[in-house]
Amino acid sequence: MIYIIKFLYSFVLPPGLFILVMAGLVIWLWKRARIPAVVLLLVTLLLYVSSTNLAGDLLISSLEKQYPQPRIVQGDVIVVLGGGATQGTPDINGQGNLLGSAANRLLTAARLHEATGLPILFSGGQVFGDSGNEANIAQRQLLGLGIPAKDILIENRSLNTQQNAVYTSQILEKHQLTRPVLVTSAFHMPRAALEFQRAGMQVIAYPTDYLASEKLALYAGKLSPSAGAMSTTGTALKEYLGILALKLKLCDV
Repeated sequence: MIYIIKFLYSFVLPPGLFILVMAGLVIWLWKRARIPAVVLLLVTLLLYVSSTNLAGDLLISSLEKQYPQPRIVQGDVIVVLGGGATQGTPDINGQGNLLGSAANRLLTAARLHEATGLPILFSGGQVFGDSGNEANIAQRQLLGLGIPAKDILIENRSLNTQQNAVYTSQILEKHQLTRPVLVTSAFHMPRAALEFQRAGMQVIAYPTDYLASEKLALYAGKLSPSAGAMSTTGTALKEYLGILALKLKLCDV
């Protein structure tokens, strides 16, 4: 009964509510204007499919499985990519917090540092006027976790993955570091690795922050629409478009 209620409840809030409204319009239009009704039906189906966890998980999982997490880490520096931050929000030892993905990446880097003793380079700047400077926040939080200042490097200018790679390569060259262990979300790793390759670096991929389980199952909840699932679908499509654009650029080089 709980799962039935959850399924029905998903059509009370967007995007499920919008899908119901559009389906109703399809029925209303069907005998009045067949072609517009068919077009609206296709749009409604596309919206529904893209907002299900089934579609989101399949798309994101196909990205996350491209780089397996290595059991043994052999590098000379841990490079962590930012993924968003808030400005002025309260934290234990200051203000400003990393968003979910960035926080997961930072936690993985801290654990890798504890296991390997490798220095950490966090890359990420202030992307928007009301967002926090990711690298500066990460530095404060790493110090709060007890990681020595001498083992922390920051790159706090980059606004996207391309700049992450370019500005990071400059810092690594300055410190004579040549074997970066790249830590970022598993769905982001394929595009990030290509960006670092384009910047002249071969990275050791260490994906984290997985969004889809290793084994996918099919149940009613997978077919119910949700804003979160639509966000996952959009994230996956964004990564695939970015990868396509990068491969076209690499072919031109």
